[in-house]
Amino acid sequence: MIYLRRLCSQKVLVDLLAINPVTIGQVIGQTRTLMDAQKITVSQTAHYFSSAQELRDWAEGGATTSRMDLSQALSHPALTGMPRSDFQALIDRITVPYQATIEQRRHRKRGGDRRPGTRGGVFRQKITDADRVLATVLSQRKLCAQQTLADLFGVSRGTIRNAIEDVRPLLEQDPYVPTLAERRFTTAADVLASATGNSKTPC
Repeated sequence: MIYLRRLCSQKVLVDLLAINPVTIGQVIGQTRTLMDAQKITVSQTAHYFSSAQELRDWAEGGATTSRMDLSQALSHPALTGMPRSDFQALIDRITVPYQATIEQRRHRKRGGDRRPGTRGGVFRQKITDADRVLATVLSQRKLCAQQTLADLFGVSRGTIRNAIEDVRPLLEQDPYVPTLAERRFTTAADVLASATGNSKTPC
């Protein structure tokens, strides 16, 4: 379940549980097959851990990762134009139809249903679904250019462009209406400086 919710890679689970990677792969495949048969789905977590130590520190003491800190900063109301509770509600509404859109695309590429037990491209995305929604909201508010968003999230401009192209139609079907940002930033450093400067304002 940890893997299927995309908290980490199989390699991290191998390091964390000290289990043979083949065994991990078999267990995940068998579990996925059973879940597919029962039509059970799980949502992607907003967090991703790149090492066993990161996951352990978070689980045992709530330690945050640099990615969590970044998402927290960029989701500040001064940047998203809405309270954090409203932004989280937006993510909750968009995530399910977004995942359905991605699966439909994969279905077309495969030319049919995914074979039971296969990975299904779980780690093709370089940022989480929540961060994709966040990047699209910031883009729609014209807070900064796509290249600046790519610099912020540490991915290519193509990844940001694809995220926006996927999420934007879903936002257009949602009651959410973007408001233009009061200021447009030219660099990632400027965006982060603004988020830091507004960190003490009400959320």
